[in-house]
Amino acid sequence: MTAPSVEQTEAQQQTIGSHSPIAVVLHWGFIGVFAYAITKQIDELDELEDFSLLQNEMIFASVFLALLFARFLYMRLTRPTVLPSDTPRIEMLMAQSVHLGMYTSLAMIAVTGLVIGGMYWSGIKDGTGMHVALVAHEFFLQVSYLLIFLHVSAAIYHRRKGDGIWSAMVPYFWKEGSRSQRT
Repeated sequence: MTAPSVEQTEAQQQTIGSHSPIAVVLHWGFIGVFAYAITKQIDELDELEDFSLLQNEMIFASVFLALLFARFLYMRLTRPTVLPSDTPRIEMLMAQSVHLGMYTSLAMIAVTGLVIGGMYWSGIKDGTGMHVALVAHEFFLQVSYLLIFLHVSAAIYHRRKGDGIWSAMVPYFWKEGSRSQRT
């Protein structure tokens, strides 16, 4: 497969379009928020005995959920997709499924975290309910990893394909053709 010329890439990007700078910041900023959440996660449930940690976890999960919801609304109301209208239906369905799946799984991580925190705060520290909440929390985390992997794989596929989709959501210095345009 040969790489498309700068002219081909620019023509494709004009027909494909690009997300707004706000959408790009929300996309990449949310990656940072999610990475922070993963690095700060607790290791053992009994760490929630520390009330300030429990409170911080509950606040963080609430803010995470609010940011995710705001991002979802912004993307739905502005430009839900940059895929051209002639995109094969199966590709369109796969893209929509992965995106909605990521929103859902990420939201459910926060929701189950809030349920776990609420149960712990209420004195329910074990039992079937807590076990179900913990399993659900871990399940949605693993699903989100899978969907993020699929999303990144699709982005790399479009980058290699050179169809302009990659450039719709990356910073300028990663856009297709940006290296050759600078030299």
